[in-house]
Amino acid sequence: MERQPSSGSAPDGAADGGGRAAPAGAARGRRRTDEQAGTLVLIGGACDPKGEAFGRFVELAKGRDGGRIVGLTTASMHPVKSAREWLKSFDQAGATHVEMPIIDSRDRAQDARVAKMLLDADGIFLGGGDQVHLVTTLGGSRVGRALAQAYAAGAVICGTSAGAAALTETILAGGEPDEYGQMQKLHLGPGFGLLGFRAVIDTHFSQRRRLQRLFMVIARNGDLMGLGIDEDTAMVVRGHLAEVVGHGSVTFVDGRGVRFDNADECRRTGVPLTLSYLRVGIVGAGYTLNLRERELENILECRRDPEETTVLRSQPAEAPTEVM
Repeated sequence: MERQPSSGSAPDGAADGGGRAAPAGAARGRRRTDEQAGTLVLIGGACDPKGEAFGRFVELAKGRDGGRIVGLTTASMHPVKSAREWLKSFDQAGATHVEMPIIDSRDRAQDARVAKMLLDADGIFLGGGDQVHLVTTLGGSRVGRALAQAYAAGAVICGTSAGAAALTETILAGGEPDEYGQMQKLHLGPGFGLLGFRAVIDTHFSQRRRLQRLFMVIARNGDLMGLGIDEDTAMVVRGHLAEVVGHGSVTFVDGRGVRFDNADECRRTGVPLTLSYLRVGIVGAGYTLNLRERELENILECRRDPEETTVLRSQPAEAPTEVM
């Protein structure tokens, strides 16, 4: 079954095609804190059903009451086909209680039965596709509100690709060539707002070479924190700590210290982007990023304990290091 055109209106909050962040409409009208009761599993796409990233979500959902998982393929252009494929993936991952209702329009996003399914779920999964379509379909709807309520009550929320990108207060799309080679306008708009900390997520990060795109977003919105998640890699977020698991790494970009940028000129005329004093870090599997401080947690632990010694290099500083 093909996706039907959305018959409802988009959630509040205007998108900015010029690359500046608009207010997060999905989170508007309610007070929120960055640290909520639930757990987020944010996957960069192309996850292996038997891999650690996807497996961590299934494991965490099973660790709650009954391991009940509800998945939504709303972001997909072919939600029914996508749902069938994800059911196979969940089966391979060892999940035994999975339901995937089809929500492909604003009308269906008002379904009280589906909203109750989300509220009763131990884990909620959002598949990939188009994050803008996902947010405009669910944002402000009964199902969208149930997603936020379930997370606040302690549910495990997992998104992969577009599903992960939609969970922040601000989402990004475009800013790279389409299938015909035409450059798409960079789009920033409101997301679901489950992940705070002024974060914005980019997925398929290393595989699709999206560092330049994230640099442009942060150059024009210096208070945002960019998080680029590689494929088959997840950030497992509890409170303000994000553990990286899976096959790749997470790149974080902090523009609060930028002293110079030509982002506006770059957008208007297409000249190369120039930035100075941009903070960039890479977090590999097994390490934890402190989202509140925008720094590796093990570095912060050393600062808290001055007597603790950390080896920053595996070789003497004067010795050349081979780059693989």
